[in-house]
Amino acid sequence: QVQLVASGGGLVQAGSSLRLSCAASGRTFSLYSMGWFRRAPGKEREFVASITWTGGSTVYADSVKGRFTISRDTARNTVYLQMNSLKPEETAVYYCAARNSARAEYVFWGQGTQVTVSS
Repeated sequence: QVQLVASGGGLVQAGSSLRLSCAASGRTFSLYSMGWFRRAPGKEREFVASITWTGGSTVYADSVKGRFTISRDTARNTVYLQMNSLKPEETAVYYCAARNSARAEYVFWGQGTQVTVSS
């Protein structure tokens, strides 16, 4: 089992930056990748970014490319999401998640952290 705790959300103005953190504990040696997802009010959950645990390969949703950066610190078992130039429509609950292989679903989920971007 892997436990994830997300933090770093808050209320910011449009155009501002925010950094989210996700601390992993438990069987972190078994992780293949970790990702960030978000769910805006009244919308489906959507993928934001992911990073492989060992190689650090990244994938981004088109909507955040060039503005968001995902990174990881394997010594601290933590993944970060640096979000720049935030937009009001990116107001959502942001969740971190983890999976054990490239073909697996994300089965480990954090509790979510609220990001509110005011216009």
